[in-house]
Amino acid sequence: MTKRMGYRDWRWQALWWHHFFLLWSTIDGQTRYSIPEEMERGSLVGNLAKDLGLGLSDIFDRKLHVASEAGEQYFSVDAGKGELVVNDRIDREALCGQSASCVLPLQVVVENPLQLHRIEVEIRDVNDNAPNFLKSDHVIEIAESTVVGVPASHTLCCAFKIPAQSFSYWMLVIAAVLQ
Repeated sequence: MTKRMGYRDWRWQALWWHHFFLLWSTIDGQTRYSIPEEMERGSLVGNLAKDLGLGLSDIFDRKLHVASEAGEQYFSVDAGKGELVVNDRIDREALCGQSASCVLPLQVVVENPLQLHRIEVEIRDVNDNAPNFLKSDHVIEIAESTVVGVPASHTLCCAFKIPAQSFSYWMLVIAAVLQ
Protein backbone atom coordinates (compact mmCIF):
# COMPACT_ATOMS: atom_id res chain seq x y z
CA MET A 1 0.00 0.00 0.00
CA THR A 2 1.65 3.22 -1.10
CA LYS A 3 0.56 6.72 -0.38
CA ARG A 4 0.92 9.18 -3.15
CA MET A 5 2.13 12.65 -2.28
CA GLY A 6 -0.26 15.25 -3.58
CA TYR A 7 0.70 18.41 -5.37
CA ARG A 8 -0.23 20.52 -2.34
CA ASP A 9 1.90 18.43 0.07
CA TRP A 10 4.86 18.62 -2.26
CA ARG A 11 4.58 22.43 -2.45
CA TRP A 12 4.67 22.73 1.34
CA GLN A 13 7.70 20.49 1.51
CA ALA A 14 9.50 22.50 -1.16
CA LEU A 15 8.63 25.73 0.65
CA TRP A 16 9.93 24.30 3.95
CA TRP A 17 13.26 23.32 2.37
CA HIS A 18 13.54 26.74 0.69
CA HIS A 19 13.08 28.50 4.05
CA PHE A 20 15.48 26.10 5.74
CA PHE A 21 18.31 26.85 3.28
CA LEU A 22 17.53 30.57 3.32
CA LEU A 23 17.76 30.62 7.11
CA TRP A 24 20.86 28.40 7.09
CA SER A 25 22.69 30.81 4.78
CA THR A 26 22.07 33.74 7.15
CA ILE A 27 23.59 32.01 10.18
CA ASP A 28 27.18 33.09 10.70
CA GLY A 29 29.87 31.09 12.39
CA GLN A 30 30.72 32.36 15.83
CA THR A 31 33.86 34.43 16.30
CA ARG A 32 35.86 33.84 19.48
CA TYR A 33 38.79 35.77 20.86
CA SER A 34 41.01 34.86 23.80
CA ILE A 35 42.83 37.45 25.91
CA PRO A 36 44.70 37.44 29.23
CA GLU A 37 43.03 39.16 32.18
CA GLU A 38 43.95 42.72 33.23
CA MET A 39 44.98 43.99 29.79
CA GLU A 40 45.54 47.76 29.57
CA ARG A 41 42.76 50.06 28.34
CA GLY A 42 42.95 50.33 24.54
CA SER A 43 44.64 46.94 24.08
CA LEU A 44 43.79 45.09 20.89
CA VAL A 45 41.50 42.06 21.19
CA GLY A 46 41.08 41.36 17.46
CA ASN A 47 40.27 42.89 14.07
CA LEU A 48 36.49 42.71 14.24
CA ALA A 49 35.83 44.26 10.82
CA LYS A 50 38.13 41.80 9.05
CA ASP A 51 36.79 38.80 10.97
CA LEU A 52 33.18 39.73 10.10
CA GLY A 53 34.02 40.51 6.47
CA LEU A 54 33.31 44.25 6.70
CA GLY A 55 35.20 47.07 5.06
CA LEU A 56 36.47 50.09 7.00
CA SER A 57 33.78 52.28 5.42
CA ASP A 58 31.10 49.90 6.75
CA ILE A 59 32.20 50.54 10.32
CA PHE A 60 31.24 54.20 10.28
CA ASP A 61 28.45 54.14 7.66
CA ARG A 62 26.64 51.18 9.22
CA LYS A 63 27.28 52.21 12.85
CA LEU A 64 29.11 49.08 13.97
CA HIS A 65 29.07 48.72 17.76
CA VAL A 66 29.24 46.03 20.44
CA ALA A 67 26.81 45.38 23.27
CA SER A 68 27.76 43.27 26.24
CA GLU A 69 25.33 40.63 27.45
CA ALA A 70 26.92 40.93 30.92
CA GLY A 71 25.84 44.55 31.36
CA GLU A 72 29.28 46.13 31.77
CA GLN A 73 30.89 47.50 28.59
CA TYR A 74 34.37 45.98 28.75
CA PHE A 75 34.98 46.37 24.99
CA SER A 76 34.44 48.91 22.21
CA VAL A 77 35.17 49.21 18.50
CA ASP A 78 37.91 51.52 17.21
CA ALA A 79 36.00 53.13 14.33
CA GLY A 80 39.20 54.09 12.50
CA LYS A 81 40.61 50.56 12.34
CA GLY A 82 37.67 48.22 12.93
CA GLU A 83 39.42 46.66 15.90
CA LEU A 84 37.81 45.38 19.07
CA VAL A 85 39.64 47.01 21.99
CA VAL A 86 39.53 46.77 25.78
CA ASN A 87 37.61 49.60 27.50
CA ASP A 88 38.73 48.84 31.03
CA ARG A 89 40.88 46.34 32.91
CA ILE A 90 39.11 43.03 33.43
CA ASP A 91 39.60 41.18 36.71
CA ARG A 92 38.83 37.58 35.89
CA GLU A 93 38.27 36.52 39.50
CA ALA A 94 35.81 39.39 40.13
CA LEU A 95 33.95 38.61 36.90
CA CYS A 96 33.83 34.80 36.95
CA GLY A 97 34.87 33.87 40.50
CA GLN A 98 36.38 30.40 40.87
CA SER A 99 34.99 29.11 37.56
CA ALA A 100 37.48 27.19 35.42
CA SER A 101 36.40 29.06 32.27
CA CYS A 102 35.49 32.72 31.83
CA VAL A 103 33.76 33.69 28.59
CA LEU A 104 32.07 37.04 27.90
CA PRO A 105 29.36 36.88 25.21
CA LEU A 106 29.00 40.01 23.06
CA GLN A 107 26.52 41.11 20.41
CA VAL A 108 27.94 42.99 17.44
CA VAL A 109 25.31 45.22 15.85
CA VAL A 110 25.66 46.47 12.27
CA GLU A 111 22.89 48.74 10.96
CA ASN A 112 21.52 49.50 7.45
CA PRO A 113 20.68 46.64 6.85
CA LEU A 114 20.52 45.29 10.38
CA GLN A 115 22.88 42.41 11.13
CA LEU A 116 23.57 40.79 14.49
CA HIS A 117 26.71 38.80 15.13
CA ARG A 118 27.47 36.94 18.33
CA ILE A 119 31.08 36.82 19.45
CA GLU A 120 32.75 35.53 22.59
CA VAL A 121 35.82 36.77 24.41
CA GLU A 122 37.54 34.25 26.66
CA ILE A 123 39.35 35.80 29.60
CA ARG A 124 42.41 33.68 30.43
CA ASP A 125 43.78 33.55 33.93
CA VAL A 126 47.15 35.14 34.58
CA ASN A 127 48.89 33.63 37.58
CA ASP A 128 49.56 36.84 39.48
CA ASN A 129 49.99 35.16 42.86
CA ALA A 130 53.40 34.09 44.08
CA PRO A 131 53.60 30.38 44.89
CA ASN A 132 53.43 29.34 48.55
CA PHE A 133 55.29 26.19 49.46
CA LEU A 134 53.93 24.03 52.26
CA LYS A 135 57.31 24.15 54.03
CA SER A 136 59.68 27.11 54.00
CA ASP A 137 62.85 25.01 53.79
CA HIS A 138 63.46 21.84 51.81
CA VAL A 139 66.56 19.73 52.28
CA ILE A 140 67.42 17.72 49.19
CA GLU A 141 70.11 15.07 49.21
CA ILE A 142 71.70 14.38 45.85
CA ALA A 143 74.30 11.69 45.30
CA GLU A 144 77.52 12.66 43.55
CA SER A 145 76.91 10.01 40.92
CA THR A 146 73.54 11.50 39.88
CA VAL A 147 73.32 12.08 36.12
CA VAL A 148 72.57 15.56 34.75
CA GLY A 149 68.87 15.97 33.82
CA VAL A 150 67.52 13.48 36.35
CA PRO A 151 64.66 14.79 38.55
CA ALA A 152 65.96 15.29 42.08
CA SER A 153 62.84 16.33 44.01
CA HIS A 154 59.09 16.91 43.73
CA THR A 155 57.58 19.60 45.94
CA LEU A 156 53.88 20.45 46.30
CA CYS A 157 53.10 24.13 45.86
CA CYS A 158 49.92 26.17 46.21
CA ALA A 159 49.29 29.39 44.22
CA PHE A 160 45.79 30.27 45.56
CA LYS A 161 44.08 30.60 42.19
CA ILE A 162 41.12 28.80 40.69
CA PRO A 163 40.98 25.20 41.92
CA ALA A 164 42.13 23.58 38.68
CA GLN A 165 45.28 25.69 38.70
CA SER A 166 45.94 26.18 42.40
CA PHE A 167 48.16 23.17 43.11
CA SER A 168 51.19 22.25 41.09
CA TYR A 169 54.32 20.23 41.56
CA TRP A 170 57.65 21.95 41.34
CA MET A 171 60.55 19.81 40.27
CA LEU A 172 64.22 20.45 40.78
CA VAL A 173 66.32 19.04 37.97
CA ILE A 174 70.06 18.73 38.24
CA ALA A 175 71.45 21.08 35.60
CA ALA A 176 75.16 20.69 36.13
CA VAL A 177 77.57 19.01 38.48
CA LEU A 178 79.45 21.54 40.58
CA GLN A 179 83.12 20.85 41.17
